[in-house]
Amino acid sequence: MYFKNDKSYTLNEATKKLEHYCAYQERCHKEVVSKLSNMGMIPDAINQIVAHLIQENYLNEERFSRSFARGKFRIKKWGKNRITAELKLRNISKYNIRAALTEIDEDEYLFTFNELAEKKLTEIQEKQPQKRKKKLVDFLFYRGWESHLVYDKANELIKN
Repeated sequence: MYFKNDKSYTLNEATKKLEHYCAYQERCHKEVVSKLSNMGMIPDAINQIVAHLIQENYLNEERFSRSFARGKFRIKKWGKNRITAELKLRNISKYNIRAALTEIDEDEYLFTFNELAEKKLTEIQEKQPQKRKKKLVDFLFYRGWESHLVYDKANELIKN
């Protein structure tokens, strides 16, 4: 994903660069550590810079996870399972994952789910009901929607 950098950075230069990196967009600790490693920083410097970013509120995992959940739900229309899985990949704590999921309004969640399922069904070309249902279910699972919602909606929309 990232390429090793031939340029070497002083502690101050790296700190400033990472302040801009974090100010531009919410970041998680894993992204920041990865960026610093690719800049060729030693572990002690990485720890020092991360501590500075947290202290100065450039880096805040709860804020990151809440923003991530809101964005992925509203823009990409991901369900809670996919959001949770992606946050776990970024080493976000269970506490912060729970906090992030509270950002999603339940009524808006169900409305978005229904709208997404109905829109996808109109795009599926398949004629056989079983294959149509499978394509719809697979799509919704890939997006991270809960199985009880997916199967209920598929059964409601496609009668065998």
